Amino acid sequence: MSSFKRLTIDDIAALAGVSRTTASMVLNGHAERYRISPATVERVRQVASEHHFKPSQQARSLRSRSSNSIGLVIPDLTNSTHAELAQALENGCRARDYQLLMVTSDEDPARESAGIGQLAARQVDGMIVVPCSGDAARYQPWTERLPFVFADRHIPGSGIPSAVTDAEDSVKRLLAPVLEAGVDELVYFGGQPQLSASRERLAGFRHALAAAGLEEGEDWVAERDFQRESGYRMLADWHARNGRYPRALFTASITLLEGVLSFLRERHKLREAPQYLLTFDDHTLLDCLPLPVDAIRQDSRALAEASLSQVLALLRGEALDGPDLRMPASLNLRRV
Repeated sequence: MSSFKRLTIDDIAALAGVSRTTASMVLNGHAERYRISPATVERVRQVASEHHFKPSQQARSLRSRSSNSIGLVIPDLTNSTHAELAQALENGCRARDYQLLMVTSDEDPARESAGIGQLAARQVDGMIVVPCSGDAARYQPWTERLPFVFADRHIPGSGIPSAVTDAEDSVKRLLAPVLEAGVDELVYFGGQPQLSASRERLAGFRHALAAAGLEEGEDWVAERDFQRESGYRMLADWHARNGRYPRALFTASITLLEGVLSFLRERHKLREAPQYLLTFDDHTLLDCLPLPVDAIRQDSRALAEASLSQVLALLRGEALDGPDLRMPASLNLRRV
């Protein structure tokens, strides 16, 4: 049994020398309605402040049917892009007097489902999910329970609102200058094929090839998942089959790029590498590399604001102007 003692409203009342009801009325903002004297209000609040006490959020939720909290499910906090999204959502929630509660799925659908259930059990008012599965049936039942939206990834045709980066367009814009420079070999490393992020980034890759009049090579596309280890493995396999590096390489996430860089460092200390390295997602540490990496920079703040606004609009019972929102991305061309 734990030796820690939870402070209750009864303890605060006893320390302040008032009844439990009076302490509760003061701390829940009803002192004026019940004509509790300013001196009593000040005494109760001072005791609560000295003991870092706040009324039970669970009890408040039961009374008001609102917890002032939003749930977030993301695949991985070590992915800097998802970490930026989580931070932006935390800031947005705080500005609106909401608390963000978060769990990670580790790209595991079973763990994701458990996390969604845990957040729902805590009575969050709405849910934002970066889905790790392309199976809409895993998510649709939750839309009957609470406001539920996707961020960063979506499932077309699911009916679940989403806010995502316009991946296809941004990939085409990133790759166009490289292809215009005469590159005749451009390899793509991607994540799970069933995810929207994978499909749309691959579509942008293929449209860029088509626009340049370049036919896709037999060994130009490899897909596993978005984990760092997969980037390492895909490059190791490609190098083993071909005995060299591709002339140009595009990774569909910065985590895959991390794996690629790990292999380049381990095998050739970064002295040998593809002539062109390009990636979806950006990080300031890429500025410090001896190899220039052109990158797509997602607008995490815009994604967070859009998805949070969707959740809160659904919570208010409002119709969404556009259930599937596309956010533009910018390019960071370090080779220029």
